[in-house]
Amino acid sequence: MNNKAQIGVQIMVLRQQIIDNGVYATLEKLASYGFRCIEVSQVEMSAHNVAEIKRACKDFNITIAALSANVEPMFEGMESLETTFDKIVQDCKTLECNYLRVGMLPFKYIGSLDKSMEFASKAEAMAVKLEKEGIKLYYHNHHVEFVKYNGEYLMDIIKNNTSKLGFEIDVHWVHRGGENPAKYIAAYEGRLELLHLKDYRITEPDFSKCDPKDMMKFMQAFTNVIQFAEVGEGSLDFKDIIETGLRVGAKFLIIEQDDTYGEDPFICLERSKNNLIKLGYADLF
Repeated sequence: MNNKAQIGVQIMVLRQQIIDNGVYATLEKLASYGFRCIEVSQVEMSAHNVAEIKRACKDFNITIAALSANVEPMFEGMESLETTFDKIVQDCKTLECNYLRVGMLPFKYIGSLDKSMEFASKAEAMAVKLEKEGIKLYYHNHHVEFVKYNGEYLMDIIKNNTSKLGFEIDVHWVHRGGENPAKYIAAYEGRLELLHLKDYRITEPDFSKCDPKDMMKFMQAFTNVIQFAEVGEGSLDFKDIIETGLRVGAKFLIIEQDDTYGEDPFICLERSKNNLIKLGYADLF
């Protein structure tokens, strides 16, 4: 694995392209845009897809930053570290990947400190188990972790009550949670090797379908103006974010955009890449 930090793509951005064209062809096209690093999520990890990911990585010189896994099944029949541990570990070894990331706090643990800490305990135990396999377990945040209990963010409570679990900080969601992303990243030194680059923008409200007398619909249109933006197209300071991330030990900086709002996701990814090159990070691609 390359010891130098790399900028990659979370391929959930290309999930429809993978469904339509297959994972190999999608990764071939991604490589043609100059990307050589990926994080895998929302891709069925069937034997066929794992083999095709491996073939594409070899053919196009692509590094896998991380795979995704749930600690326990989100629904019946779903793969998870509790139910299909050996299979997930084998996927990591087949794809020469040393990081697994949990994409979110499971629904049943949201809304309660006690429940959230139950999840944190399970994740920590799984991180200890995975460490014996040479694999690190990371937790990816959203905004819900910025609820406060006794004056402390849930995110920080989870960090302070674990030691093996790592954190994949998503800067869009940190900003939406009310914190400065670079400042927040700095506090996670030693626990952060994966970092999500996702911008935040405010778009114009659409009042075209609002009845002026319907205040509820007006307020929905008025407040529902936050979008996921291409890196460099929103309001976040990515020079500060990236420099802080590199300083505290980030090895993989992953571009992600949850929604491209009808635009071709490859064009959106290219826009993010070009903006990062303008900031001086061409050598990380």
